[in-house]
Amino acid sequence: MKAKFLGLFLFLTFCNLALYAQPGSGTKWTPEGDAYYLENEGAIVKFDLKTQEYTPVIAADRFIPKGQSEPLELKNFVFTPDQSQLLIFTNSKKVWRYETRGDYWILNLQSNELKQLGKTLPEATLMFAKISPDGQKAAYVSHRNIYVEDIASGKIKQLTKTDGKPKLINGTFDWAYEEELSCYDGFRWSPDSKKIAYWQLDASGIKDFNMINNTDDIYSKVIPIEYPKVGEDPSACRIGVMDVKKGKTKWMNIPGDSKQHYIPRMEWAGSSDEIMVQQLDRKQQVSKIMYANVKTGEAKTIFEETDDAWVDVRTIWHDDNPAGWEWINDGREFLWVSEKDGWNHLYKISRDGKNVSLVTDGDYDVIDPLMYDENTDYVYFTASPDNAMQRYLYRVSVGTKGKAERITPMNQEGTNSYQLSANGKFASHLFHNHYTNPVREWVTLPDHKALDEANGVNSKIDPAKKAASNIRFVEVETASGVNIQGWMALPTNFDPAKKYPTVFYVYAEPASQTALDNYAAGKNRLYAGNMADDEYIYISVDGRGSPAPKGSAWRKAIYKNIGIINIKDQAEAAQELMKKYDFIDSERIAVHGWSGGGSTTLNLLFKYPDIYQTGIAVAAVGNQLTYDNIYQERYMGVPPEDLAGFVEGSPINHVQGFKGNLLYIHGSGDDNVHYQNAEMLINEMVKYNKQFQFFEYPNRTHSIREGEGTSLHLRTMFTKFLKENCPPGAK
Repeated sequence: MKAKFLGLFLFLTFCNLALYAQPGSGTKWTPEGDAYYLENEGAIVKFDLKTQEYTPVIAADRFIPKGQSEPLELKNFVFTPDQSQLLIFTNSKKVWRYETRGDYWILNLQSNELKQLGKTLPEATLMFAKISPDGQKAAYVSHRNIYVEDIASGKIKQLTKTDGKPKLINGTFDWAYEEELSCYDGFRWSPDSKKIAYWQLDASGIKDFNMINNTDDIYSKVIPIEYPKVGEDPSACRIGVMDVKKGKTKWMNIPGDSKQHYIPRMEWAGSSDEIMVQQLDRKQQVSKIMYANVKTGEAKTIFEETDDAWVDVRTIWHDDNPAGWEWINDGREFLWVSEKDGWNHLYKISRDGKNVSLVTDGDYDVIDPLMYDENTDYVYFTASPDNAMQRYLYRVSVGTKGKAERITPMNQEGTNSYQLSANGKFASHLFHNHYTNPVREWVTLPDHKALDEANGVNSKIDPAKKAASNIRFVEVETASGVNIQGWMALPTNFDPAKKYPTVFYVYAEPASQTALDNYAAGKNRLYAGNMADDEYIYISVDGRGSPAPKGSAWRKAIYKNIGIINIKDQAEAAQELMKKYDFIDSERIAVHGWSGGGSTTLNLLFKYPDIYQTGIAVAAVGNQLTYDNIYQERYMGVPPEDLAGFVEGSPINHVQGFKGNLLYIHGSGDDNVHYQNAEMLINEMVKYNKQFQFFEYPNRTHSIREGEGTSLHLRTMFTKFLKENCPPGAK
C-alpha cells in the first residue's frame, strides 16, 4: 500500500494519542531513523519515509500463541535495540484513565518463539514490562510489586514485597501522582542490567474515597480509590535501587520529609553508579535536581530553583525519555526547561550543575521541547512568539548563541505539531487552523520540505475557505487593564444590524487553553446540530492563568486565585465584547464548560448573574477542598494556612447570587472530580431555594462517554436546554 492509506492511519492514530494521552505510545523508529514500524491488520509493517512506501516486517500469524487460532491484538510493541526481540502488550485494561495493565509477550525474531511473560500471575495484571539492556531478563509490575523474569528459562522472581500492606506501591503510582505529575511507569533498568531503580509510595495514610456502583447488580458495590484531597498529606515517597541478583534494596537518602515532598522524575544518570532525581516540596515552590549514589545512598543537590507561585514539573521530551532533562555532549551537560527569567526557556547545565547558560533567549515561551540533534547541535521546540493562539516549530543552536530560527513555513498559519525522527532528519507534521481540516505530512528537516507535496499541507490551505470562514479573532482590554484574546464564530448569513444570542465556552484554569487557532475553533461537540446555522454566536477567550505562551507573570497571576481572577477576566471580557459588538444580544448570554470549565461556569452564573443568564456546567468542582492535593495545592496553597482562597474561589460559597437558568451534569462514577461535588452544590442550592435542573449519569466517569447512547443523550439534553433558555435566532 502507498502513503494515502498510511496517512489516514497515522492521522487517526495521532488523534487518538492526542485525545487520550496514552502513556508509553509513540512512533517506533528504526535504528537509522528514516523509517518506522506500525501495526496494520494485526501485522507489523515498516514505512520508508524516502520512498513513501511500506513493506511487511512481521506477519500476523507469527503472533498466534501455541494452541490458539487467533493472533494477539497488538495494543503496543517495542523492539529491543539490537532488533532481536519484540515485546508485545495485549489484553489491556484500564487503571483509572489509561490502559496500563494487561498481558505481555516476547517474540524472539531469530527462533520465532513466542512466549508469555508472567504466566503464573493473574491475567491482565502486568504493567510496564521492559527488557533489560542486555536482553536477558524482563521486569514488570503486578499487584504493586516488581518482578523479574529470566527470558530463556521463564523463571520468575518477585523483587519487592508489600509485607501485608495493601497500600504499599512499588514500581508504579497512586491516583494523584499519575493524574497530576504524569507518573505511570515507576521503575528503571540500570545500563548494566544488574540493578533496578524504583519508586515506592506508601499510601497507608491516604484515605479511600468510596464511589458507589448501583447499576451492575441488585446490590450496590463500593469502589474505593486512594485519593489525597486538599490539605491531606500526600503518599510518602522514596527511591530504592534493587540488586536484581541479590534481591536487596538500597534506599536513597533523599533529604526532607518523605510525606512533604514529591519525587516526580527519576532516571539513571548515564552510568550504573548514580541516579538523577527531581524533588519538589509540598507547596511545589522549590525544585531540586540531585544525584544519588546507588552504593552509599547519599544524595547531592546540583541545581535548585524557586518560585513564589509554583515550579512546573518539567514536560517529557519524547517517548524514549520520560525525564524532564535531556543529556547532551556524551553526558557532560543536560538541557532543562525553566521559567526562572519570567519566560519558559531552555537552559544548558553542566553535569555538576555549576555552569548554567540560557539557550533560548527572548521574550517568548518554549511551549514544548522536542529533540536535541547531536549531529548538528540544534535543539527543536515549538513556540509562538507573536500569537499566543498559534504553534510553530523552531530550532536554535545550543553551543553557539543566536536567535531562534522558525522552521514552519510562514504561510502555514495556525496550529502545527511535530514528531521528529530519531536522527533529526524527518518530522511528522500535523497542521490545522480555523478553516483547514487537520492534515498530516512528512517533511525533511531543517528545510521543511514535504515528501509528498501533492498531498501535503500546502495543497490543503485554501484562501477561499479562509475568506468564507465564520471565525473572527477578537481582542479586548478589560476594565482591569488586561488584554484578552479569543475567537468568535459568527452565525450563518450573519447580519451585523441584528442581535444574536451568544454562548461562551470556558475553561479558564491552568490545565488548558481554549482560544486557539485550530480546527476546533468555533465548533461545539456538545451541540446537536450547527450553532451557526441556528444563529448563535459562539465565543471563547483566555484570561490570566491559562497556559498561554505569554510569560510566567500571565500564567501565575492565578496563584491563590482560581475561581477569583480567572472569573473576573472572563466576565470583564464578556462585558467589553458586548460594548464593542452591538450584534451581541446582552439579554441572551449563555456559558458552558466541563471540569474546571464547569467550575468557571458556576462561578460566572453565581458571581455575575447580570451578565450570564444561562449556564451548563458538566463535572464541575463545586468545592475546591474536595479535589486532589497535588493540583489544587500547587495553584492555591496548602490549607489551613491558605484556606481563604479555597473558600472564595469555590462556587458552593456563592450560590446566593444565582438568579438565572442552570443545567448541572455529573457522572456518579467520576474518579477525578467526585460526584460529592454535585451533592454539596445541590444542598446549597436547596438551602437558598435556587431552582435549577440537574442530571446524573449513573456510573459514568469524568468523560461521561461510557454506556450505549450516553454521548447522544448528553448532546440532546445540552441542546434542548440551551434552546429553551437561550433561544436561537436573530432579532
